[in-house]
Amino acid sequence: MNRERFEWIMSGLNQYKLTQDEDLFLKTALEDFDNNRALTERQEVTLESFYKEKSRLKPNKNSDYFSFAETIPQKSKVQRLRAQDVLIES
Repeated sequence: MNRERFEWIMSGLNQYKLTQDEDLFLKTALEDFDNNRALTERQEVTLESFYKEKSRLKPNKNSDYFSFAETIPQKSKVQRLRAQDVLIES
Protein backbone atom coordinates (compact mmCIF):
# COMPACT_ATOMS: atom_id res chain seq x y z
CA MET A 1 0.00 0.00 0.00
CA ASN A 2 1.43 3.36 -0.93
CA ARG A 3 1.55 6.43 1.31
CA GLU A 4 -1.25 8.34 -0.47
CA ARG A 5 -3.67 5.41 -0.21
CA PHE A 6 -2.83 4.90 3.45
CA GLU A 7 -3.35 8.57 4.29
CA TRP A 8 -6.63 8.63 2.35
CA ILE A 9 -7.99 5.66 4.31
CA MET A 10 -6.83 7.11 7.63
CA SER A 11 -8.43 10.49 6.89
CA GLY A 12 -11.66 8.74 5.90
CA LEU A 13 -11.74 6.80 9.15
CA ASN A 14 -11.21 9.97 11.20
CA GLN A 15 -14.81 11.03 10.62
CA TYR A 16 -16.20 8.06 12.59
CA LYS A 17 -16.32 7.39 16.28
CA LEU A 18 -14.11 4.38 16.81
CA THR A 19 -14.09 1.78 19.54
CA GLN A 20 -11.04 1.50 21.74
CA ASP A 21 -9.82 -1.60 19.89
CA GLU A 22 -10.31 0.02 16.48
CA ASP A 23 -8.45 3.12 17.60
CA LEU A 24 -5.59 1.00 18.97
CA PHE A 25 -5.34 -0.91 15.67
CA LEU A 26 -5.17 2.33 13.68
CA LYS A 27 -2.46 3.76 15.93
CA THR A 28 -0.44 0.54 15.63
CA ALA A 29 -0.84 0.51 11.85
CA LEU A 30 0.26 4.15 11.67
CA GLU A 31 3.37 3.44 13.75
CA ASP A 32 4.22 0.38 11.65
CA PHE A 33 3.79 2.34 8.44
CA ASP A 34 5.97 5.19 9.72
CA ASN A 35 8.71 2.80 10.87
CA ASN A 36 8.72 0.30 7.99
CA ARG A 37 7.16 2.38 5.17
CA ALA A 38 4.82 -0.58 4.64
CA LEU A 39 2.15 -2.67 6.33
CA THR A 40 1.90 -6.41 6.55
CA GLU A 41 -0.50 -8.13 4.17
CA ARG A 42 -2.84 -8.90 7.05
CA GLN A 43 -2.83 -5.27 8.23
CA GLU A 44 -3.63 -4.06 4.73
CA VAL A 45 -6.55 -6.46 4.37
CA THR A 46 -7.89 -5.57 7.81
CA LEU A 47 -7.53 -1.85 7.17
CA GLU A 48 -9.28 -2.05 3.80
CA SER A 49 -12.18 -4.13 5.16
CA PHE A 50 -12.44 -1.87 8.19
CA TYR A 51 -12.70 1.17 5.91
CA LYS A 52 -15.34 -0.50 3.71
CA GLU A 53 -17.40 -1.42 6.77
CA LYS A 54 -17.24 2.06 8.25
CA SER A 55 -17.91 3.81 4.93
CA ARG A 56 -21.36 2.22 4.82
CA LEU A 57 -22.26 4.07 8.01
CA LYS A 58 -23.20 7.68 8.44
CA PRO A 59 -20.26 9.78 9.69
CA ASN A 60 -20.80 10.74 13.30
CA LYS A 61 -17.64 12.27 14.70
CA ASN A 62 -18.07 15.73 13.24
CA SER A 63 -21.83 15.70 13.60
CA ASP A 64 -22.19 19.47 13.23
CA TYR A 65 -20.52 19.36 9.80
CA PHE A 66 -22.58 16.46 8.44
CA SER A 67 -25.89 17.24 10.10
CA PHE A 68 -28.69 18.85 8.22
CA ALA A 69 -30.95 21.52 9.62
CA GLU A 70 -34.25 20.08 10.66
CA THR A 71 -37.11 21.34 8.59
CA ILE A 72 -40.70 21.47 9.67
CA PRO A 73 -42.82 19.41 7.31
CA GLN A 74 -45.27 21.47 5.33
CA LYS A 75 -48.92 20.57 5.40
CA SER A 76 -49.99 19.04 2.17
CA LYS A 77 -52.71 20.84 0.33
CA VAL A 78 -55.76 18.89 -0.65
CA GLN A 79 -56.53 19.23 -4.30
CA ARG A 80 -60.17 20.01 -4.76
CA LEU A 81 -61.87 18.54 -7.74
CA ARG A 82 -63.74 20.82 -10.01
CA ALA A 83 -66.51 19.89 -12.36
CA GLN A 84 -64.18 19.92 -15.34
CA ASP A 85 -61.83 17.47 -13.61
CA VAL A 86 -64.51 14.87 -12.96
CA LEU A 87 -65.37 12.55 -15.81
CA ILE A 88 -69.12 11.97 -15.94
CA GLU A 89 -70.24 8.93 -17.83
CA SER A 90 -73.82 8.51 -18.94
